[in-house]
Amino acid sequence: MNTEVSASNRSSYHHGDLRQVLVDEAALMIKEEGEKSLSMRKLAARAGVSRTAPYHHFADKQALLCAIAEEGFRRFKLIDREESFDDDGFLSLNVQKAFVNNYVKFARENAQYYDLMFGGHLWESQKLTDSLTREAHASFRVYVERLRKWHQDGRILPSIDPLRYAQVSWSTLHGMSRLLIDGIYMDESAIEPICDNAAQMLWQQLTGKSV
Repeated sequence: MNTEVSASNRSSYHHGDLRQVLVDEAALMIKEEGEKSLSMRKLAARAGVSRTAPYHHFADKQALLCAIAEEGFRRFKLIDREESFDDDGFLSLNVQKAFVNNYVKFARENAQYYDLMFGGHLWESQKLTDSLTREAHASFRVYVERLRKWHQDGRILPSIDPLRYAQVSWSTLHGMSRLLIDGIYMDESAIEPICDNAAQMLWQQLTGKSV
């Protein structure tokens, strides 16, 4: 009889957590073999469930990829927590350096998520789940709203356009991360100095302060 979880693996799951297991296993498959090798059938075999079990949680591979990207955004939030800022809620140069380094580190160590979070083909398809769209937009919106508050409070240069600064600074971090993930920057010893210099430039542009 065909069951959702095979007898040998049934004890490994708790009721309701199979969806997360499938997302985690699919992310590992992408990390090990690449996205093109991922299929719903291979995922079912790896997770020890019936071939139809993944379809109880994801309509197709596209929906599964969207779920992996969502998981990436949830993990990404950990590097941008409010408590990472100064006691008064502002951004010091040291905090900016830590954020840039952590951003790039996240991208490098979680490429299986990052490629889907910001990769072109998933977004170009225009077949995103509503939940992924909300998660992705919320991530950027939090950043913009924080900048707008600092602008209103006079904490950053009055000439700064919060939205444009957010777009440019995020693009800078993404470009650095992409070059590292793609292997264009290979010198490990240069990564931290590159991140620190980027952080310094972004911070000076934001605050007008010299180091």
